[in-house]
Amino acid sequence: MAGAGLLLFLAVVLLTSICSVGNFQIVSDIVIPIPNAQNKLSLMWVEHNSVGVNYGTVASNLPPPDRVARFLIESTVIGRVRLFDTNPDILKSFAQTGIEVSVTVPNNLIPRLTNLTYAQQWLRDNIQPYVPGTNIIRILVGNEVLSTASRQLIGSLVPAMQTLHAALVDASLDSQIKISTPHSLGILASSTPPGAGKFRQGYDTHVLKPMIEFLQATGSDFLVNPYPFFGCNSETLDYALFRPGNPGVIDDITGLHYTNMLDAQLDAVYSAMRLLGFGDVNIVIGETGWPSMGDSTQVGVDPDTAREYNTNLIQHVNSGDGTPLMPNRTFEAYIFALFNEDLKPGPTSERNFGLFQPDMTPVYDAGILRPLDRASVPGGSNPAPEPVSRIPPPQPESGKRFCLPMTGASPDSLQRNIDYVCGLGWVNCGPIKEGGACFEPDTVRAHAAYAMNVYYQTSGKNNYDCDFEGTGSISNVDPSYARCRYY
Repeated sequence: MAGAGLLLFLAVVLLTSICSVGNFQIVSDIVIPIPNAQNKLSLMWVEHNSVGVNYGTVASNLPPPDRVARFLIESTVIGRVRLFDTNPDILKSFAQTGIEVSVTVPNNLIPRLTNLTYAQQWLRDNIQPYVPGTNIIRILVGNEVLSTASRQLIGSLVPAMQTLHAALVDASLDSQIKISTPHSLGILASSTPPGAGKFRQGYDTHVLKPMIEFLQATGSDFLVNPYPFFGCNSETLDYALFRPGNPGVIDDITGLHYTNMLDAQLDAVYSAMRLLGFGDVNIVIGETGWPSMGDSTQVGVDPDTAREYNTNLIQHVNSGDGTPLMPNRTFEAYIFALFNEDLKPGPTSERNFGLFQPDMTPVYDAGILRPLDRASVPGGSNPAPEPVSRIPPPQPESGKRFCLPMTGASPDSLQRNIDYVCGLGWVNCGPIKEGGACFEPDTVRAHAAYAMNVYYQTSGKNNYDCDFEGTGSISNVDPSYARCRYY
């Protein structure tokens, strides 16, 4: 989150969010049972699931963009990314992947984009060289601009969005690429109860109303960045994490029951939009997430709690349940963030929102990893959700087991395993040679997994056949993917 946006967001949420009971009635006899981190779930990831990730780059140690793109395709089921700039190396890396990409115009360029000539040139420099190869679906004009309190930026925001759209029309890209801008919850003057949600006075009619009119006219979405993490305390942690058994709250205006904080935050935004006459513009969750580490004064800052929030978030936005005011729908949502970013300023938590470490090892599994990669998640003894990958693997035979590399096994050890197995002469290592069905991903761990499992399956399937000097681990999760089959 932008620093100014975070401060404004905190001020509003601490005063008005549903962490404080306010006008709500606490109830204890109605809950929606959302599974927690201790339950074995099966998240039904469809080909175009609703969840993406924010790919931030405020770090000193991130992997090259081409490795990141390949990692997302081969090791996760993520199909959408949001970028905070138009980094050419990143845009090139996502070419031909099919991943939907949202890019961002920096805040400082917003006033210049009100000029059509400049907007057209910006488009030629930053977008047109990469489409259609890279699937750019959205240009975000700035980030949490209303939270900056800059009169120049705020006054230029809607004209810049309109002008950039005109440039897209001129380039015949307006049907493929939409224009929007993300907001923090600081745009709300009131969010408690959700049915009384309204935008801040002055911004409501002078900025947000013409903006939403533009979004409606162009078929674009309203992006908001809700963070239950920043709005909860020890007493409302269960409510923020979608935990079953939390008492929930009832909105005394609408009479609707809320079992989680995210729904209440989204419905407060929806109520504010409806108050302006726009109940039919789609809401997208531009950012939301939970840190795996923080300061002693913060609540729930550990990997298990972060996994619980993001796991339940994914299930909820894909469930089709919607919210009390927006029922029977899914939400496009972007988890913040893909990586832990060591150069981000602020408290410890700001540097620890990532799903992955910069070396691409998981901080935890929120249900986005393919089966082979899930075996390397720290704390893997805790059951994690098993998503269905975009190319579903075959169902394993009942009781079938597979030999996979153990968490923490070094690349050198795994390479020795490959050399040993493939040097025996009677084990077929052809699938992990270049051009083979299991060659991609071209990593030591992936190749070792295939070789170790082949050895295990053909040597008697005894536990000691998967020892490999302590680097092997037996799993009942079938790691097959695409054309690569484990037997």
